[in-house]
Amino acid sequence: MSEQLSNGPWSSNFSKAKPYLLMIFLQFGSAGMYIISMVTLNQGMNRYVLVVYRNAFAALVLAPFALVLERKTRPKMTFSIFLQIMTLGFLEPILDQGFVYLGMKYTSASFASAIMNAVPSVTFVIALIFRLEHLNMKETRSIAKVIGTVVTLSGALLMTLYKGPVIDLIWSRNTSHHGSSASGDSSDRHWIPGTLLILVGCVAWSCFYVLQSITIKKYPAEISLSSLICLAGTIQSLAIALAVEHHPSGWALGWNARLFAPLYSGVISSGLTYYVQGLVMKTRGPVFVTAFNPLCMIIVAALGSAILSEQIHLGSIIGGIVIAMGLYCVVWGKGKDFGPPSAPSKDDCNQQELPISDKYCANSTKLDIATVDTVQQSGK
Repeated sequence: MSEQLSNGPWSSNFSKAKPYLLMIFLQFGSAGMYIISMVTLNQGMNRYVLVVYRNAFAALVLAPFALVLERKTRPKMTFSIFLQIMTLGFLEPILDQGFVYLGMKYTSASFASAIMNAVPSVTFVIALIFRLEHLNMKETRSIAKVIGTVVTLSGALLMTLYKGPVIDLIWSRNTSHHGSSASGDSSDRHWIPGTLLILVGCVAWSCFYVLQSITIKKYPAEISLSSLICLAGTIQSLAIALAVEHHPSGWALGWNARLFAPLYSGVISSGLTYYVQGLVMKTRGPVFVTAFNPLCMIIVAALGSAILSEQIHLGSIIGGIVIAMGLYCVVWGKGKDFGPPSAPSKDDCNQQELPISDKYCANSTKLDIATVDTVQQSGK
């Protein structure tokens, strides 16, 4: 009977739905990171102290898997790779997380999650500058990438310059007027600076992807590289945090959000996310993973208004929709890059496609590199 169930239509349907269920679960996990981090920052925790603990927990989670699973495949450390890892640790844990946390305090968690959907488009622009992306305006996929990038950046600009009226949601009507007027005035004063800070974090995250795609070719041990990046981020952010947070009470962790936020971010947003992404990418590829990113924005907007009493403005809704539309144009164009190559030219053989995925997504980088290697071998 159990064999019939395992081999029956129910098992087949579950296998087909499994990637979708995993990605939905992953977006809920990412949304929780925004909400919990916002709660911790509102309680007065220094953002760099949060960065230190978050990356320390992430490194502790990833290190055992790296030591066991990659003990035979991990290459030797060189000075060049060491410098790249330190730079990666500065770009993502310090610049990205530090500026996004500060910008999120000035705006809102839902606003920050919406702006961060622009990362693939910004990554595409930076990859073009460093010639890691190929652009041929005679190809439909290249046109889609350009249009998607312009649309995404237009949505981010719209969210920066236009707030619009507050949209009252059913579950937030009883809480949106309590204690929100004073914080709303402060938020209005810092809206544009907060947005610019989030965009700086967005650019830093995109630069992280570009450098990561280069580093992973020299150090093809994904889990080890991720844990080393977290360790480098921990050390560098610790130096900054010690300079700005002198009181021991600022470092204290209790059985509250001050402990749960970095623990949740390290375990869920790093450790578990890597595993789920790798599991899904083996069968669906990085484009499938990226396509679910706007779901996180919707979840954060709902939870932020219900739990944090955040005000959702019309400009944020319109801008978020525009950014999502641009994201899917870029994702569609990137999806065509993973199609079966037909008679690759010499220029195509030297092409390096940059992945679009979530944080520390070394698996997608490995997939892209494997695709490039296959094209190179077939072109020889």
